This record gives sequence, structure tokens and C-alpha cells, in this order.
Amino acid sequence: MPLSGSGETPAAQPLPVSFPPPDETSPVRRRRPTGRRPAPVDPPADDDAADRPTPVPGGVTGADRQLVFFGAETGEPSVADLAGLLAGPGEVHRMGGTARLSVVVEAAWRVHVLIAELAQRGVRSSWAPTEDQRYAVRTAYTRTIVPLAAAWLRGPTQHPPPGFQLDGRRLRLWLAAAGVADPPDFLLHLGGSDPTRWAAVGAALATAGLTGELVEAGPGGPAYRIAGRRGTQRLAELVGERPPASPPSAWPTRA
Repeated sequence: MPLSGSGETPAAQPLPVSFPPPDETSPVRRRRPTGRRPAPVDPPADDDAADRPTPVPGGVTGADRQLVFFGAETGEPSVADLAGLLAGPGEVHRMGGTARLSVVVEAAWRVHVLIAELAQRGVRSSWAPTEDQRYAVRTAYTRTIVPLAAAWLRGPTQHPPPGFQLDGRRLRLWLAAAGVADPPDFLLHLGGSDPTRWAAVGAALATAGLTGELVEAGPGGPAYRIAGRRGTQRLAELVGERPPASPPSAWPTRA
């Protein structure tokens, strides 16, 4: 299915500045989605720098590092990755022959990351402040998201489809929207109030090699706790490199 849309935020609605925007001089890994390529978001100042291997701890370059099976770096971004947002607090709504996905996030840096990730998938999006001082990120209503809505909606109820799986790209979007560091653990916050929905997401986490403990109480609502250094490293392997807009402490590391 061809993709369309620039993913750019309207000029009258600049990204929130309570967190600094991404450094435009930082090299960004190029991703080439199928279909027409959207306009780049925060392009690097040096075009050649985007193609150079990214250094990682120990002097090993990104080109030398073995790609993780099911990791975010092993495939091209696609609209299907937005299922990762629905595994968390994201919601999908249908209108006629179109659908829209929305998610409310706690911090401005998450807006930067999600707007860029959606643009890489050819999906136009915007944001708006909420009354409780959070941020709502929304895609446009589009036919592109209709298959996702059809898979997840049972009337007014949202639930993972049979055989739902999580890979690195889906986990990356979930982490960007609702992942919270709780050293040495990471919390992946959920949406909704249906325990069967949470259980289906937990099963998908386990299949991806992440055994999560369901935590129903606490700030931010229910979440899966990815416990310990080993679990955090596995999460880091799957979700890939930290986005430039994310604070270092907010993203899991392989170290």
C-alpha cells in the first residue's frame, strides 16, 4: 500500500519547547520506507555523516555490531509498526473509510520522537497540549491506518488481534510514547482497563524475549516491568539507538 504525507507539524503549531528540540547537527540513521519518501525531519547538517557507522561502547562501529533478530534496525519502518503504540496507551478511531491513531504523552521530548518516527512511515501527524499539561499526538485521518483499526477494534473495544507480536520497531514506538526508566528496570505503560488486553500484550512481550511483570498500581497506571540489567539490555537491543531528542537516562542502553 503506497504511503503518503509529509509527517510535518503545521507551521502554526511548533513542537513544544519544554524539552530542547533535536540537535540538527547530529547524524541521523537513514531509513527508507516503501512508497514515496516523506520530507526529512531534522536532517543532518552533513549529508555524508548519516551514512557513517555510529560509534558504540568499546570502539565497535554500528556496521560491525551484529543486528539483533527482530530488532528495530533489521527492517524498514512501516505503518504496521504503529501497533506498538496500541500495545501501550495509544488509541485508534475510525471515521467513515478512514482511521486515526492518537496517544497522550507526558513529556515534550516524546512529541519530537513520535512526530519523527511517524514521518519516517509516511504518516502525517500533529500535536496539541492537553488540559492536564500533557501532549496529545495524533495522526491525520487516513485510509493507511484502516487495516490497523480493523485488526484492533471489536466495536468500541480495542484489543490485540489473534497472534499479535512485538518486534523492535513496534517496541521502539511503545517505549517512545510510554516507556519510563526505573533503574535498574524499565516500565512500559499500558492503556485501557481490560486485563485480557494486557495479558495479550504480555504474551507478545514474552515471545520477543522480554518477560514482564504486570504492575497494575502506581504512577502512570498499569505497566509491564522489564526487570534487571539483563532485561533492560534485551530491551535496548530490540529498540535500537537512542533518538537524539530523548534524554540519555530515558532510553535503555546495551552497556
